[in-house]
Formats: sequence, C-alpha cells, structure tokens
Amino acid sequence: MKKNRYLLWFIIIVVFISLIGCTKQSNTIPNRTSVKVERVVDGDTIEVKYEGKSEKVRFIGMDTPETKKPNTPVMFYGKEASAYTKNRLEKQTIELEWDVEHRDKYGRLLAYIWIGKELFNTTLIQAGYARLSTFPPNVKYEKIFTEAQKQARKQGNGIWKDYNAAFEAKK
Repeated sequence: MKKNRYLLWFIIIVVFISLIGCTKQSNTIPNRTSVKVERVVDGDTIEVKYEGKSEKVRFIGMDTPETKKPNTPVMFYGKEASAYTKNRLEKQTIELEWDVEHRDKYGRLLAYIWIGKELFNTTLIQAGYARLSTFPPNVKYEKIFTEAQKQARKQGNGIWKDYNAAFEAKK
C-alpha cells in the first residue's frame, strides 16, 4: 500500500514537471514560427502578423536593391526584386527562422524565410535579386549564401548580368 502511494506521488510529480516544460515562455522566441505575410514592402522586407500585431521582417544575410529608402533613387534591379518577392510571398503562410539577434536597430524582426523546404533568402541570391550581406552574429547560413552568390555571378543571373558585362568590357 505504501509502495503504491509513493508510485502515485512519483507519477504526479513527473506529470507536473512535464506540463511546466511544455508551457510557452513569453520572453523566448522559438527557432521557427509560422506566419501569414500581410504585404511585401520591398525585395527583402515583408510585413507579417506576429503575436497578434503587424510586424516588419527584414531578411537575414542578403540585401536587394533599394526601392523604398527615403532620399534614395530606385536602384537597378530593385523593382524586379520587389516584384519577385511579392509574387512569391504576398498572402502566403511562411516560416520565420531566427538567428542570434531577433531585431535590428530599426525594430524590425530579423529572420530567414522558409517556404516549405525552400530557404527563400538563398533563392533571392541564386536568382540574382539580392547580394550577400551578413552582419554578425546572424551568420548561420553565410557559407550557403556565399556559394549561391558565386553561382549567380558566374551564371550572370539578375543583377550580375550587367555587372558581368561591364566587368568583361573593362578587360
């Protein structure tokens, strides 16, 4: 009888500890979060619904040509990059993957963008819509992005088409 009582208490404690471990802590951000894209701001920035409010998300590890930066003209291939991102992401459910820092100095969320098994940040670089642009400590996929940019330049994709032509003309 006494043995059963100890066993019962042991089971209750184990269940209690398990339940505590399963609760979400409000100050932690999981590695990946599923969100709905509300709108595309430009080629490397989107707006999503996150934790009940609208948040801007800046893609980590790459940079597309500017189209919306105040006092800056629209850059070469900026409209194409924005249109591509809009076509692929607007109104879609995606996953945000976090790295070390979760926000930039402007208060935007910083994330890698996943569409199923596709790392969209890499797609933008490979297609020539973006250039490698990493800022430590958010460098988880830096090697993958570096290789993607090498391939894009070699193939003359997107922004690298005219860059490569200009470079060849100087030889």
